Amino acid sequence: MKRPEFHFEDILLDKEAEEDFVGFPIAERIFRGFRVLVVLTVLFVGIQVFRIGVFQHSEYEGLALQNTENYRVLQAGRGIIVDRFGKVLAENKSAFQAYLVPREISDDANERDQMFLSLSEFFGIDTEVLREDVSRKEKYFDARVFLSRDVPQEDLVPAASFSFPGFYMEEGSQRFYGEPEIFSHILGYTALVDEEDLLANSNLTPYDEVGKSGLEAYYDESLRGMHGAEIYVRDSLGSVQESRVLRQPEQGYFLQTYIDKEFQEYFYNRMSKELRGLGRSVGVGIAMNPQNGEVLALFGVPGFDSSDLVEYLDDENRPLFNRAVSGLYSPGSTIKPLVALAALSEGVVTPQKNIFSAGFIEVPNPFDSEALPSVFRDWAQHGWVDVRSALARSSNVYFYEVGGGFEDQEGLGIRRLKKWWKKFKLDKETGIDLPAEALGFLPDPQWKDDVFGRMWRVGDTYNVSIGQGDLLVTPLGLLSYINAFANGGEFYRPRLMEKIYEESGGVFEESSPALAGDVGGDGQEFFEYVQEGLEDAVGKPYGTAYKLYDLPFQVAAKTGSAQIQNNSKTNAFFVGYGPIPPRNHELSESTNIQMDEDEMESDEVKPEIAILVLVEDALEGSLNAIPIAKDVFAWYYENRIQARNNTDLDADIRED
Repeated sequence: MKRPEFHFEDILLDKEAEEDFVGFPIAERIFRGFRVLVVLTVLFVGIQVFRIGVFQHSEYEGLALQNTENYRVLQAGRGIIVDRFGKVLAENKSAFQAYLVPREISDDANERDQMFLSLSEFFGIDTEVLREDVSRKEKYFDARVFLSRDVPQEDLVPAASFSFPGFYMEEGSQRFYGEPEIFSHILGYTALVDEEDLLANSNLTPYDEVGKSGLEAYYDESLRGMHGAEIYVRDSLGSVQESRVLRQPEQGYFLQTYIDKEFQEYFYNRMSKELRGLGRSVGVGIAMNPQNGEVLALFGVPGFDSSDLVEYLDDENRPLFNRAVSGLYSPGSTIKPLVALAALSEGVVTPQKNIFSAGFIEVPNPFDSEALPSVFRDWAQHGWVDVRSALARSSNVYFYEVGGGFEDQEGLGIRRLKKWWKKFKLDKETGIDLPAEALGFLPDPQWKDDVFGRMWRVGDTYNVSIGQGDLLVTPLGLLSYINAFANGGEFYRPRLMEKIYEESGGVFEESSPALAGDVGGDGQEFFEYVQEGLEDAVGKPYGTAYKLYDLPFQVAAKTGSAQIQNNSKTNAFFVGYGPIPPRNHELSESTNIQMDEDEMESDEVKPEIAILVLVEDALEGSLNAIPIAKDVFAWYYENRIQARNNTDLDADIRED
């Protein structure tokens, strides 16, 4: 929904509506009197014009030059952004601003040179850059060239002493982010419009501040507000003699998000601590409610501080890049739940089918029987595994065979794999309300032939069946697909915006759950087997996520390690969701579940949090992601689930 637009020129041309008028005849004597009055008035005005023009010309010319009438935009405050509990994420703070209005600068070359030299030296701006900026904006009405958006307190008095025509010092507002790096990839940043913005949006004016990334950009029209206007008279010394407000500015709308500020702060800081301990710098964290798509946390490490973007431009870690929605990664073993469901649904294997993993398989060269066979390795010798234990153990051999086939074992093949990737929308945007979301990439034989001029081989199918090779997904797309297993096949469009409020308090826009996909009908009878495999990854001693077994509530999980750069580096993944009800007594005994009996009923317990952890260039693969995930789940239980239960208990006691 778009906010109504208001143009500055509309303010200047606006007039009062005239009242209805009914005509009537004028008497002849009144008409004759009126003609005499007109003649006398014309004679009087003529005499005065002659007197002023001939005898007092110099005096009145000086006064006219001393007073100039100008129009000025009254900046509208940008709308604030808050989290789900009303805690502020982005607001405006008062700041003194210094700027030039190019059309008011003196035309005298010497005066202009002196002004440019003095102001550039005082405000630390390159003189030629300042000249070019002024020259570029002279064609725009009331364009501003900012010298400082926040003049330091100690510089206010000396800065105010400048009296150059077109130079202004006034109190304004500046966008302020309390935790800029932690929320930078969600909130984004704002900046004064540039020529590209003006060409792209005819509703913008040269004095607008617009969102450049994140929510600031996505909801810019709602957050920006509508400027007011003022007409004022300045004398030759630059002092305002009189002014009149033509229209008051209107505050930008208030944006409430689903983000949990306190939770994201913990998640970000916990990941940063782990990265420092590993000697690494880059990671991604996302948390969602799989029941409805609400995004609780989303960030990349490192983040950025928008108050000084220049310092990040050459940073090799690319802090300005939102990896969570724009980064493309090989998913590693986190793709295996999808492959398992596809294999079961297509009848490639049954839930009870066992496949033996000796730690590798060898595939003969079909074109040269004398050549050495290609070896595809597992990360361990798992022995006989069915679909549940293959998921829990993350057996590569099992998924090589069900994905690409081996000896007597039928495989899905690349075409059926691609069909199931598409069912989970891995080639689509998730639809999150953030700009610049990337599409996943699904390789196939035609693509390989077109790009490399080579045929697709079974080894290519093996690789993508375990999330290696050329299959690429975004972290958000990966977690979105995992949500289907947390939610019986349904997965929802990720949402950041909860409500947008008008200044009056009325709701301007509100989001609601939007189903992005439902694969339950295609493999509903097999979902339980995949879910059990993810639960066994945590609940069984042989599970790859067994370190989470003693969490205070039960979770399901899948780990993954993706080799990149010719296997020289490994990205570590973790995806998981909870709380989930224990499926049997043995499993609940092996955990440290502290949820009360009412919550343990299967109909009552539904996963309310799903998280993704990605550590780039990890030292020990997925093992580096698990400690972060464990602490994040534990924090959420203690501070959200348990705290909510205690609040409900207190309420019940008060009612009794």
